Amino acid sequence: MRLDWRLDGRPLPDDIATTAYYVASEAVTNAVKHAEATSIGVAVGRNEDGALYVTIRDDGRGGADPGRGSGLSGLKDRVAALGGLLHITSTPGGGTTVEAVLPCAS
Repeated sequence: MRLDWRLDGRPLPDDIATTAYYVASEAVTNAVKHAEATSIGVAVGRNEDGALYVTIRDDGRGGADPGRGSGLSGLKDRVAALGGLLHITSTPGGGTTVEAVLPCAS
């Protein structure tokens, strides 16, 4: 597992930090438990607008569907409740990428 942590020391609001944790935790768990991934990368940082981004990529079997099960759909709801966006790209045979962007005050 690779971790790319690019935060500048500015504190994160608790709700943003907690949601970022849940996004990373669910995506990594899914990669190990369901996707048979051999490589997982997690990147966390702030974009040019100061929003927090969390990106998890794996080389598993892909085909993740937020409509099946409650984990990914629950993440979409949690991220949306904070005004954020969650994108899931999961091509069968091509791994999965979960990207969350969470607005936060700088």
